[in-house]
Amino acid sequence: MNIKILKISVPIVAVAALAYLIFSPSRYVGYAPNQPIPFNHKIHAGDNKIDCKYCHTTVETSAHATVPPSSTCMNCHKGGGNVAGNQEHVKWLVQQYDNNVPVAWVKVHDQPDFVYFNHSRHVQRGVDCSQCHGNMAEMVKVRQSKSLNMGFCVDCHRENNAPNDCSTCHR
Repeated sequence: MNIKILKISVPIVAVAALAYLIFSPSRYVGYAPNQPIPFNHKIHAGDNKIDCKYCHTTVETSAHATVPPSSTCMNCHKGGGNVAGNQEHVKWLVQQYDNNVPVAWVKVHDQPDFVYFNHSRHVQRGVDCSQCHGNMAEMVKVRQSKSLNMGFCVDCHRENNAPNDCSTCHR
C-alpha cells in the first residue's frame, strides 16, 4: 500500500470517527443509570401532577436546575405527610435525611464542561422541560430521551429564532 495514501487516510478516518462520537444523535439516548433509590417521576410528576419547579426550585432563576435536597422530599415523606412511609426506599431516604447525609444521585442529563447551558433562560422563554428531557411524567426510571448534542440544540435555536452564534453556548 502506498505510504502517502496511508498518511492521508488515517487522519481522515480518525477525525470522522471522532466527529461521529461527538455529534452522533444517539450517543447518550437511552442512558438510564441506576440511582441510590428508585425515584419514580411517573408517580410524582405524572400521577400526582407535582410541577417540575416544585422540586427543581432554581430552574427559573439559575443556570442549573439542581437536584432537589432531601428536605424537599420530606415535605411529603416525613412527619404528618409520611406518604409511602412503609416503603424501604422511603425509609432509607428519611434515614439519610435524619443523619444529614445527602443522596448521591447520578446525573443523567449532562453537558461537556465547554458547553454553557442556562436553564432559567429557556424556562423564562417558555421552553417546556419535555422538549429536552422528554416526557418525565411517564418515566418510571429517568433516562435521556433526547440527544442533547450540538445539532439538537442548533436545530431548536434555528426553529425558534434564538441566537446561534458560538458564544451563546461556548465560553
